[in-house]
Amino acid sequence: MKYLVTGAAGFIGNFVAERLCQLGHKVIGLDNLNDYYDPKLKQARLKRLEDLANFSFIKMDVSDKQAISELFKQAQFDRVIHLAAQAGVRYSIDNPMAYIESNLVGMATILEGCRHNNVAHLVYASSSSVYGMNEKMPFSEDDAVDHPVSLYAATKKSNELMAHTYSHLYGLPTTGLRFFTVYGPWGRPDMAPYLFTDAILNNREIKVFNHGEMLRDFTYIDDIVEGVIRIQDVIPTVDPSLDRHSPAKSDAPYRIYNIGNNQPIELRQFIKAIENASGHEAQQVFLPMQPGDVPATYADTSALEEEINFKPQTTIQAGMNAFVDWYKAYHS
Repeated sequence: MKYLVTGAAGFIGNFVAERLCQLGHKVIGLDNLNDYYDPKLKQARLKRLEDLANFSFIKMDVSDKQAISELFKQAQFDRVIHLAAQAGVRYSIDNPMAYIESNLVGMATILEGCRHNNVAHLVYASSSSVYGMNEKMPFSEDDAVDHPVSLYAATKKSNELMAHTYSHLYGLPTTGLRFFTVYGPWGRPDMAPYLFTDAILNNREIKVFNHGEMLRDFTYIDDIVEGVIRIQDVIPTVDPSLDRHSPAKSDAPYRIYNIGNNQPIELRQFIKAIENASGHEAQQVFLPMQPGDVPATYADTSALEEEINFKPQTTIQAGMNAFVDWYKAYHS
């Protein structure tokens, strides 16, 4: 089959594109290579794919309506995995328009491309951030998510609503995946695994927000990719019997799933895993909670596990061992 993978130079998108190619599919990867973080890391990720004969890369912005429309017409994709987005909760506080363009306009152009070109299934990235300050644990796809605490979260909730509209009106099968703190080799330098490892290995202090009393559902990249690859083969269908009052499903061909580890750990335990992997002790500076952040993320992943018969297997220590080894090699 022929796939479009947006965000192919990004962390998750790069691994998903690689896996699809390994399975024998033809993949066109798309990314705008922006400078939200060092584009050299994005270029290095793409270099991992350059020897794959069934992969090709196009530098393009998903918010470019004309270019995306022409790409869909020419390529005639069978399926689309839309992972491109402006990421980062804290960055959205100071740079809101970047999120409007990439996450809202970009999602609209992808939906329009799928609608007009008979795409069989659109899988797209949502986020655990949509749960906001929800105190009910673990987070369930059936929970109401109407009170986002960052613009990033608001755009991801909006993506889910947009997808449902296209599923309902045009019969476009869509699946949204609420990712929970993905980490691993080639991970994003703006996230805690990278920031903390970089500081600890270079004998610098690390900022520990909410005095370390935070829970995160860290999920290793290999487990995430396995979930994405399996669920893209599960195409939603029209089902009048389904509960239309749940945010996660509808009588339209539309589904939402949490994709995470279902085993949240304290920030202190996470830091300890880096210390063990690196052989260095962290110099910790404890600070209050950051605006837009949440004290805990904890995924109820039972719906996805039942659908694809897979549960993440990688422990936090094994995952951080792999990440620290990669970090040392990459920065050598």
